[in-house]
Amino acid sequence: MKPSTPLFAILLAALCTVAAPAFAQEKWPSKPIKYIVPFPPGGTTDTLARVIAQKLSVSLGQQVLVDNKPGAGGNIGSDFVAKSAPDGYTILGGTISSHSINPSMYGKMPYDAVKDFVPITLIGTNANVLIVHPGNPAKNLAEFIAQSKAKPGTVNFASAGAGTSQHLSGELFKNMAGIDMVHVPYKGSAPAIQDVMGGQVTMMFDTMIVAGPQIKAGTVKALGVTSTTRVKGYDTIPTMNEAGVPGYEVVSWQGIFAPAGVPKEIVQRLNTELVKILRMPDVRERFDGLGLDVVGNTPEEFAAFQKSEIAKWARVVKGANIKAD
Repeated sequence: MKPSTPLFAILLAALCTVAAPAFAQEKWPSKPIKYIVPFPPGGTTDTLARVIAQKLSVSLGQQVLVDNKPGAGGNIGSDFVAKSAPDGYTILGGTISSHSINPSMYGKMPYDAVKDFVPITLIGTNANVLIVHPGNPAKNLAEFIAQSKAKPGTVNFASAGAGTSQHLSGELFKNMAGIDMVHVPYKGSAPAIQDVMGGQVTMMFDTMIVAGPQIKAGTVKALGVTSTTRVKGYDTIPTMNEAGVPGYEVVSWQGIFAPAGVPKEIVQRLNTELVKILRMPDVRERFDGLGLDVVGNTPEEFAAFQKSEIAKWARVVKGANIKAD
């Protein structure tokens, strides 16, 4: 006896509904993935994203497209990802600014840096470096501090945006060295460093990834790195501590996040593939050359690291009374 048409249709629909999530999960990824960079092209996050996206496209069998959404120290692009569908087709290049500093810097955040995201992996950490125009008469950091104090109110410093590690590096230097400086925020590292090279601004702190090639080319002069040890490949540049600002330290970091709610299976697959990529000899050599200390940890380890960073920078921002411009 044939089943009645309505009953058969209902049963078939029910079976399809139950099977759909599992089928969709098995098929992931079945279309291109967006890798959101919350800063302009040419900066640290963008540079790393383009290397990783190319490798991830191969390992996943789907194109991974880098999409720059800059503004507000990383907040605009991060907010876009926070509000994206948690289906594994949108990931974010999150940073020390977007996911640990900004929550303390901005009075009102458009997203929750912890609750609205799931950490995938920490790409790595890197030092910032204080750079000036190559024509600056200071031969070292001590001379730069002396000349800056001799002309109070005339020194300005660029950054990749309010709340970025570059901004915080400048504010800490200003306070610890006792220099009267004015912050000039830009929409990313690339335009900021261009104005340092052009002499429009006195100085800036930038990541070694962005500043390194300019230092080697002689278009900027380096006076100190923000880590507690010298950076491999740039051993002639002293630490800020060695150069005359005792106790100074800022270490930036880069990671990958997805919107909260992405299935655990997808998170694990992304983590597995990304860690493999970060361990590839050619990727490791490229990132080592950029001054990045590669990490590639688990989502749980990255989550714990992020929470500790949020607490650390909350103390720094509050103690120095730093606010977003």
